[in-house]
Amino acid sequence: MANIKSQKKRNITNEKRREANLAVRSSLKTSQKKVRTAVAEGDAETATAAQLDAARALDKAASKGVLHRRTAARRKGRLAKSVNSLASA
Repeated sequence: MANIKSQKKRNITNEKRREANLAVRSSLKTSQKKVRTAVAEGDAETATAAQLDAARALDKAASKGVLHRRTAARRKGRLAKSVNSLASA
């Protein structure tokens, strides 16, 4: 444990941020799962709506620094590809 006061404060702040980031990552996984399940069921309308929500959440996470911007872009692309394949089929 740190003896320096500023480091004690940083430890508290880091823990709060870690928990907040964990919550954001968890909600991202849920939103992506909604898209994948809608695609698996063949529901194009629900998949499209869920994909828009997931893309927005991914962009938000990337801007906050929870995810790297390229990771967010890659995940958005993969979701869009799966939804588009459902629409074309």
